[in-house]
Amino acid sequence: MKLSTFMPLILSAAAEAHYVFPSIANTKDWTVVRQTKNFQSNGPVTDVSSIDMRCYQMKGATQVFNVTAGSTLNYNVRTSISHPGPLAFYIAKVPEGESVVDWDAAGKVWSKIYQDHPSISASGMSWPSQGRTSVSVPIPACLADGEYLLRVEHIGLHSASAVGGAQLYISCAQISVNGGSGTYAPKNLVAFPGAYPANDPGLVINIYYPIPKSYTPPGPPAETC
Repeated sequence: MKLSTFMPLILSAAAEAHYVFPSIANTKDWTVVRQTKNFQSNGPVTDVSSIDMRCYQMKGATQVFNVTAGSTLNYNVRTSISHPGPLAFYIAKVPEGESVVDWDAAGKVWSKIYQDHPSISASGMSWPSQGRTSVSVPIPACLADGEYLLRVEHIGLHSASAVGGAQLYISCAQISVNGGSGTYAPKNLVAFPGAYPANDPGLVINIYYPIPKSYTPPGPPAETC
């Protein structure tokens, strides 16, 4: 096989091993979710100090999706979550007088609303999101009405035994929440980048051998109402 033919096959196989989160619910790709820099390559973020940690954004989205507080929202995956690792969701409220369509969400405005954890046994670590083509998140019933960015983050830990080996797959959806009680008071607001140190134990870990006895994902705990 000629090298010119072989190289596209390698690149295609690499892209298929990775994934993106291009849409929520029944929306079309990149209409409500801000188009990420990996929309073609499916490649991850590996530098946690990069601005890409916020939304991995290449281009903004033009639409906003209406969500009822207390409901569950699906975030769609292309093609599927093929790597082992934790899934988290963060949310950030758009300030009064601004629009989610062009808000940059800089600073300590993000709070974690969902975090999953692995099951650990003598045979290894099992991750609830691995293999999924969509993942769901409960939208807290206590949110105040208004516009938000909803950030999904999945961390592939298959090559995470050294700093920079963890692979982060990220995107942000533009939503408008209604019907909430307005009592949400997060205890731990974080900024992206800045929330995760490069040597965080949740990012630098050998998940295969010896099998870890416990695992704590990076970032704050998930907030509750």
